Amino acid sequence: MRHGETEWSANGQHTSRTDLALTSAGERQARALAPVLSAQRFALVLASPMQRALRTAELAGFHPVCDDNLEEWDYGDFEGLTTSEVRRRYPGWTIWEGPWPGGETPLQVHQRAQRVVERARTLPPGAQALAFAHGHILRVVAATWLGRPVKDGSMLVLGTATVSVLGWEHGWPAVEHWNVPPPPGPPGPVGPVGPGGDLYPEGDLGPGGDLH
Repeated sequence: MRHGETEWSANGQHTSRTDLALTSAGERQARALAPVLSAQRFALVLASPMQRALRTAELAGFHPVCDDNLEEWDYGDFEGLTTSEVRRRYPGWTIWEGPWPGGETPLQVHQRAQRVVERARTLPPGAQALAFAHGHILRVVAATWLGRPVKDGSMLVLGTATVSVLGWEHGWPAVEHWNVPPPPGPPGPVGPVGPGGDLYPEGDLGPGGDLH
């Protein structure tokens, strides 16, 4: 799960190590996740140590274990800037192609994402993991789950407080759901559980753990 809205996310400002609180809208988004996620059972619930992720988890009804590997991509000198502001200095810039002055490289972010994926996949078959974190790191986690390069995360738009499920299809890593907002009416389960653990990044279950 990506965390709920913050002031900077609403304004399109890059937010990594700045520890912002949720807005009132962000808290409403987080509470809306509770009935959706309560339909699932999770063997492992993780969160970034940033308060926006922890608060989202709390309002959704969980008490997660903090995992520093789920911190957002460190934007370095671009912290607090919008993409248009960065492009005044670096025309055509994206986080996926850089540069990254003072921040993390794609390789460094991939290494953290790989540790998250490996942790989920060590769960017993049928177990599910749930992760509350941030937009770019979760897009990298998804690309890593699929065995794709970091840059392919650019194709996975991820809004605040949406549900995504990473699982398995016939033994191959797959995306089961992505960027799904909570339903406005009485919600049901997000989707099926696969043969092993799934990841709710928050990801679903495959030969190891699945990630929500």
